[in-house]
Amino acid sequence: MQAVLDSLIIGFPYFITHFGLAVLLLVAAVYIYEKVTPYRELELVRQGNVAAAISLSAGILGLAIPLAVCLAGSVSLWDILIWGVVILVIQLLAFFVANLVIDNLGRRIENNEIGPALLLFAGKISVALLNAAAIAV
Repeated sequence: MQAVLDSLIIGFPYFITHFGLAVLLLVAAVYIYEKVTPYRELELVRQGNVAAAISLSAGILGLAIPLAVCLAGSVSLWDILIWGVVILVIQLLAFFVANLVIDNLGRRIENNEIGPALLLFAGKISVALLNAAAIAV
């Protein structure tokens, strides 16, 4: 039992700093993502727009999945920070590609169209999984 407690005492500062940085990165990335997209998903969600909720959920998960893999394999705080920025850029690129593929995506999300939102969800999560796998290599 003492070995477990010693491990906790030694490892806890690393856990808290790495986890804390990852949470801060996730919050910052979601904020940036929300500001860069052409529509205000959170505001639309507050108004009951399901399509915006699907899209924003995909954005959050799309950032969290590769960030979690990055955190699991990180060697330093700089490692997490640098890969966190890369993750954000890739997810933003994925959104802009989806915006080109799905006609009038912003308007359709604002109009609460579920079909385009689900397609966007699938695209964001697919890119997130590929991004996570590439980070894990």
